[in-house]
Amino acid sequence: MTRHVENDTTAAPPQPAPPAGRMCADDRRRQIAEVAMRLFSERGFRGTTTKEIAQAAGVSEAIIFRHFATKEELYTAIIDYKGCGGEAASPVAGRPEQPPFIDELRGLVADAMEAADDLAVFRTVAQHMLEHHEEDTEFLRLLMYIALEKHSLGQVFWDKNVRVLYEFLGGYVRRRQREGAFRDVDPYAAVRVFLGSVIHHSLVNLLWDRDPARRIFRVTNEEAARQFADVLLRGIAAKDAVGAGATKRPARNREGGADVKNNRDKNKKR
Repeated sequence: MTRHVENDTTAAPPQPAPPAGRMCADDRRRQIAEVAMRLFSERGFRGTTTKEIAQAAGVSEAIIFRHFATKEELYTAIIDYKGCGGEAASPVAGRPEQPPFIDELRGLVADAMEAADDLAVFRTVAQHMLEHHEEDTEFLRLLMYIALEKHSLGQVFWDKNVRVLYEFLGGYVRRRQREGAFRDVDPYAAVRVFLGSVIHHSLVNLLWDRDPARRIFRVTNEEAARQFADVLLRGIAAKDAVGAGATKRPARNREGGADVKNNRDKNKKR
């Protein structure tokens, strides 16, 4: 593919942005997309103009429209690349496409699922999501704007990511129910409880507890993931079956409780 070089001599002063000197088309496209995502994540689609994007990128609006025909096309390219693995006809950047998020998860938990290591499955999913949110807070904010503005891309993201993740984890829960490891609950209810914990944790850290020193729940992503997975499994584990990664309460706790009850009964008879 031929790569051309542009020299934008009509650009407005960047506010702030690197100088708008000579830049190859792919690099310019990536720069515009990165600047646009930052502004979209701060102001939403409706609250951001192409003029503001051009000023922040240090280029003219003409350069914006040379790479993206409309603001909608720019917005779509960002969502598709960041959330759907870069499947759009016009990817955001000329670099190797990243696999869709759900495909990354499938690869990470494949061995744990094969071994029915329940704790490893859900802990790995949670930790990967938490790290993904932490590394890309702009995209997390952008998704919130998409939902609030009821943009049509919200449904696209839902179908390619959220719905697929529900079906993926729900399918695993159903399998473990058939094997007798999980009790009879709606698989999607279990998935919602689990994902709700993970996403709420990320949103609280992003929106309110931004200072790590003042957070209510001050733990690493690894520890948070382990605890969320453990809470879920304790809630859905079958009484007479424990998955490879699940845990039972120590026997002494149950015995102690029984002894206390027996002693109370004896005292009543006296």
